[in-house]
Amino acid sequence: MFYQNNKQEAFQAAQNNMTETQSLYESIVKDSASYGHQLKHLKQEINETYQQIENALEVASEHQRQQLETFQNDLKNIVNEVNELS
Repeated sequence: MFYQNNKQEAFQAAQNNMTETQSLYESIVKDSASYGHQLKHLKQEINETYQQIENALEVASEHQRQQLETFQNDLKNIVNEVNELS
């Protein structure tokens, strides 16, 4: 039972981090005076999200694994777009 809860909690943490990362990315204003600060915060969030996904992958069910891999791909796309903006 603990293992099942651990899998679900790890997945939910990764999912929550992914949602937060996407929100931060979508809220960045390129022409804003605080753009550099926003970008730094986004990069920190991306790193935390990658870590959460890696942790969740260690215990994930097959269905969760597929979703986590989608999160990884989405994160890579965000990173690529951020790198183009920088």
